[in-house]
Amino acid sequence: MFHWSDIPKYIDPTLFSIGPIEIRWYALMYIVAFLTVYTLALYRIKTEKLEYAKQTIIDFIFWAILGVLIGGRLGYVLFYNFRYFVSNPLTIISPFDVSNGFHYTGISGMSYHGGMIGLFLVLILFCRKNKMDVLPFADFFIPTIPIGYTFGRLGNFINGELYGRVTTVPWGMYFPLDATHQLRHPSQLYEAFSEGILLFIILWSLRKTKFFDGFLLSLYLISYGLVRILIEFVREPDSQLGFILGPFTMGQILCAAMILGGTLIMMDRGSGSRKHITK
Repeated sequence: MFHWSDIPKYIDPTLFSIGPIEIRWYALMYIVAFLTVYTLALYRIKTEKLEYAKQTIIDFIFWAILGVLIGGRLGYVLFYNFRYFVSNPLTIISPFDVSNGFHYTGISGMSYHGGMIGLFLVLILFCRKNKMDVLPFADFFIPTIPIGYTFGRLGNFINGELYGRVTTVPWGMYFPLDATHQLRHPSQLYEAFSEGILLFIILWSLRKTKFFDGFLLSLYLISYGLVRILIEFVREPDSQLGFILGPFTMGQILCAAMILGGTLIMMDRGSGSRKHITK
């Protein structure tokens, strides 16, 4: 008999295989995410009569892909498993395990916060190269990002990874990668909805609002940070790290930094905007 709680065990994370190499649904989710962001960006240009050229968007998406992938990987290395990767540096970029023969394992481990840092770094470099203002360009893209992020969390759910803590709620699930075989929160779905769909609805509805340059960027940093901190209370901490500071996880600490960054931008740019108005 089918049970809701057993859904993860019916999902095959492998899309298809080529010899020993597996192509996973998770990789497809990344592709869909970037295509979605690209499509929404072009939609904004067309419907809102914005002056950005289509080629500019194409070029930036390419930069963004590199920033997210490289930043996400290095973020995982630095924030979540530094000791292991210092001892095994080749595993940072190698999809093969040579410790016991030669096996394809793929590259496992990406950090949202690392990807975000990588994205912002390439955003700054791209804008400087093209002589564009950083904050308005960031505000242009910010409303499109959460819905793309939704696909990443769905990829985590398909992989059966990053599941939640043990629970008794009726919508809890059993995840094959959980060695304890206990009912757990499907925290990936919580994140897909709240950090993805919900924030998309909010930011997309405010996309034409411009209190000051950097408003949507600061709002995103603060709102994502707050939502993620709450969800982390039901998400299982990474086994190699556990809790970092009392009851708080690495994800919560990094999100606190996001909130601080967003608040500083809002205070700085917002106060500047008010001064301009009162002159």
